[in-house]
Formats: sequence, C-alpha cells, structure tokens
Amino acid sequence: MTSPFVPGPALRIAGAPGGPLAGLTFAAKDLFDVAGRPTGGGNPDWARQHPVPTRHAWAVQRLLDAGATLIGKTVTDEVSLGLLGENAFDGTPLNPKAPDRVPGGSSSGSASAVAQGLCDAALGTDTGGSVRVPASFCGLYGIRPTHGRLDLTGMMPQAPSSDTTGWFARDAATFARVSEVMLGEPVAASLPTRLVVAADAFGFADAETAAALVPMVRRLSALVKEVREDLLAPPGLSVWARAQRTLQPYEAWLTFKDWIDRDNPRFAFSVARNLISGSAIPESERQWATMMRAEARARLAWLLPPGTVLCMPTTPFPAPPKGLPLATLEPLRARIVCLTSHGGLGGVPQVSLPGAHVDGLPVGLSILGARGSDAALVAVAKAMVT
Repeated sequence: MTSPFVPGPALRIAGAPGGPLAGLTFAAKDLFDVAGRPTGGGNPDWARQHPVPTRHAWAVQRLLDAGATLIGKTVTDEVSLGLLGENAFDGTPLNPKAPDRVPGGSSSGSASAVAQGLCDAALGTDTGGSVRVPASFCGLYGIRPTHGRLDLTGMMPQAPSSDTTGWFARDAATFARVSEVMLGEPVAASLPTRLVVAADAFGFADAETAAALVPMVRRLSALVKEVREDLLAPPGLSVWARAQRTLQPYEAWLTFKDWIDRDNPRFAFSVARNLISGSAIPESERQWATMMRAEARARLAWLLPPGTVLCMPTTPFPAPPKGLPLATLEPLRARIVCLTSHGGLGGVPQVSLPGAHVDGLPVGLSILGARGSDAALVAVAKAMVT
C-alpha cells in the first residue's frame, strides 16, 4: 500500500511547549509550505521548478504555535485537481476503512494518515470537496471553513475564489481542540435551534447511503427544536455543479498557465485534460456561472439564518474501488460534485461527521451553517457523541 506521506527524509518539528494542542501530532498536505522542505503539490515538476520555502505556511505555524508536533507532509492528488485520491506519480494512499477502495481526495494522504492512526490530526485543503470527500470515504471528522476566514499564506492555490484550508480528526474531542485553535474562538456553548434536511440531496444520494444516514439525522434532530425539509438547490444540484465546474477549472487554468507555459511540466492525462478544458471555457459560460453563484449564495443565506443548520449526505455513495477506468470514474466524479459544489459557490462552512456505513463502508453526514458559524458546527459535532 502507498504511504500517506511524501517520500523524503524524516520530518518532525516539535510544537511550542505548553500550548493547547501539546501532546498532539499532525501532518500537512503537500500544498502547505514547511520551511526547508520543497512543496510538491503532488507533481514532481512543481517541486523541482519552484524554490524551497523559507517559512512555514500560516496553518502549519498556527498548529505548531499551539503545541502540536508536525510529523510529515502528505500525498495529494496532482496539483489538488482530484476528488478520489489517486496520483499517477505518488500512488493511492491506503483507506484503512476500505483497503481496496480510494481514500478520496485531493487531501488523500492527510485523511489516510489520520484514519490509520499515524497522527492525531492533519491539514487538508478544500476547493471543490477535497476535505469533505475523503472525510466521508475514510470515516473522519472534516471541515471546510467559511471561505475567506482563514489566512491561506503559504498554501498552494488552485481556484482562489473557492480555496479553503481544512482539517481532519478521528474523534470529536480532538476535532474540537484543533478547530478552536484554527478558528481562533471557543466552540459555542449553545446549539442551533433549527434543522433543515436537504431533501434533494438525500434524494440524489444512493438509496443505501440515504438510508444509512437516517439514524444520524434522527440524533441531529433531537438536538434542535424545529426540523423541516427543504431543497438545497431549487435550480437543480446538477445546475449548481455545472456552475462550479465552470468557475473552478477556469480559475485553476489561470493559476497554473504561466508555469505550464514556462516549464512544460508532466501531468497525468486526466489532469492535463482538465486544465485544457478549463482554458477553453468561454466568457459567456463564465458569466452565467457567476450569476448562478450569486443565486446560490442568496439561497444559502436564506436557508441558513442564525441558529439554523442544514444536513445532507457528504457524498452520494461510499468510496469507489481503486483503479477504475477513466470512463467509469467520470460519472462518479460528476455525481460527487453535485453534492459538493455548494461549498465553492456559497462559501459557507461545512463539517462532515462520521458514523454511518453502507455494507461496512463509511459515509459521512454533513452539516452546514451560515457564514462565520464554523464553531457552532463543531459544537454540534461534539453534541452528536455526548
């Protein structure tokens, strides 16, 4: 099985003594700068053609200052363009909850390392689902924070209007400790009072996945005073997905085009194809997608007033098998994006909670809140296990 850590000399940087995370270990996705180590981004030419960082990324420094010890950098889908966790150069990190299946990506190594118990927590990134999907597939807690809330200095970009820093943990207590440090505020003492169940998202998921999540929805419902069903995306989940798959690939092309032009790097076919497709998206499509993003943000603001959370399946199904042909993978990726595109479009915080299984394979339940309600979602995650 492929190691979740990138090859290279052993890495261990002790955290500050006596901090709130003293005694915890963490790993960082290889999109985060670690001083003195190349940032690889899942592509050997990126590491070779860019200078070695002299400072830690903000997120890495934040955890070190809080007392956590960094033990390694983790494998990522190539230049973070992937949702399944397979990398043509570095391989596919182990999903210990489903060894013959993908771990999810692009924060594949971070999820794998935490799920294997090799570290207590790990940093990932989430642009189109890259924390949420592996959290679901590996049975972990994972968060995509409010877009724009955290400092992304030292984090390799992909599509800046959607990029976020996220993190994983195996248990709710550790997840809350790390979240308090990263968010810079304590986990809320009071819980939301209203729950919206996203009927279209549950209907879109495989029937077995939706059924497996019902007990978790019941536990969540018991924490609030009011429960109702509503639609997450009245225009259609696939319409929101189309908008995100218009905006994100074009931004990714803008991010990487100068490097591609200057250095002619090597890519796996699927990654090169996605970048080429992104470069060809016409302005008329981008204008439509920008308007759809504005509509999505208005919809989420209406659905999620203060004191309200929304729940939905994190992914429409458990982790697919490793090594599937591209023709089989494309429809699976498209279905996943239908349940993750609201993150990039709306920018609201989302936490994926473990606890459900389909034929022994993990699937996550997600909770969403209004912009800035990240700590309240973490409080719900803790309350679900107490």
